[in-house]
Amino acid sequence: MAEYSKLAHGRFTSTGLSKMVTLPFIPDWVEITNYTVGNSPAASQNIARAVWDSNMAQGSAMVQGYNATPALINDTVSTNGISTFEAGLLLQYGPVVQHNATPVSDFSMTAANPIVVTTVGSHGLATGDVIIFSNLAQSSTTGMQQIAGIPFMITRTGATTFSIKWDGTGSNYTAFNTATSTGNLGSYKKVLYPDLYFPGDKFISAITLGSTTTVVTTSQHQFVIGQQVAFRIPIAWGPFQLNSLPNLLIPGSPIYGYVVATTDLQTVVVDIDSSTYTLYNANQLFASQGRTWPQIVAVGDVNSGGVQISAGSVLYPPPKFSYATLNDSNTINGPAIQGAFVNNTRMGFIVGSGAGAVLTTGNLVGAAGNVIIWRAYLHDINVLG
Repeated sequence: MAEYSKLAHGRFTSTGLSKMVTLPFIPDWVEITNYTVGNSPAASQNIARAVWDSNMAQGSAMVQGYNATPALINDTVSTNGISTFEAGLLLQYGPVVQHNATPVSDFSMTAANPIVVTTVGSHGLATGDVIIFSNLAQSSTTGMQQIAGIPFMITRTGATTFSIKWDGTGSNYTAFNTATSTGNLGSYKKVLYPDLYFPGDKFISAITLGSTTTVVTTSQHQFVIGQQVAFRIPIAWGPFQLNSLPNLLIPGSPIYGYVVATTDLQTVVVDIDSSTYTLYNANQLFASQGRTWPQIVAVGDVNSGGVQISAGSVLYPPPKFSYATLNDSNTINGPAIQGAFVNNTRMGFIVGSGAGAVLTTGNLVGAAGNVIIWRAYLHDINVLG
């Protein structure tokens, strides 16, 4: 091992979809082993092992797997294999999915709560993925343009269906369907790295008033208990009394709340008594509200440098921030913003769901439930022959 080389190893349970692995370096060599397939070679045409090197194309891989005999054979994957990534300060997006275009030829949306999206082709998304819609107006008064531009965490309900947390039952919403529209160009795209900073500025999907205030966000809120938060709510949306300014009791002093519970990835409870405030109203007309959405944002020094501070005591280690599952993501970087936010810019590799040229039944990441063991290297000496 050379002086400055780096290596890492780990494992994950496959969902059948591509898997992002975060590392403190960009590897130049990655190898994965499907322990489940290797332990049951009678399963035909499954990829058991794969290797990628930086001298190969991104998304490719050399693989070994079992054919129907079963016998171990060599194969290659040319797309959706193994690739590296580096999440920078700019948001990066996947391909635009829109009507009459690849990879999904069409989609529709129900005017329901939650809103359900149905695609003609397989959408390839997993629960926890974040997407942004565009061009959802079917006419000047119909469609769902009110939610275009908001980041939504999706809940996968099938290969061609997923839902988002938004109440679309109001009179100002119309089911989005190309069969009833003219020249509709509705589209959506996946946000590849939506959590470059924890917790981020979050859009609000619903608010329940009471002795404490319960907030549902459109994507993962990533707040922790003890977090200090502020609200930005346009008057038309209802409980504008939650807004941090103005503070009528102490002029010049903002109104902040503290997180007292995190119910799930998208639900957080704040200690503000809102029982007498105006009811929340998601039934907005786009022509009047435009892109002025309600938000909840982190403030103050409660998470200074990634160390949670609660009731005057410093807790260690730093808290885990919820992204795809609860308590799943410690930041690997030092703080970039002293205060409410923690830097989570990162890098690593992605295991795709591509199939081999011969081993066409299985795929690189394996079937849902398969155990994948991986190793990643960054060598400081590269000797070319």
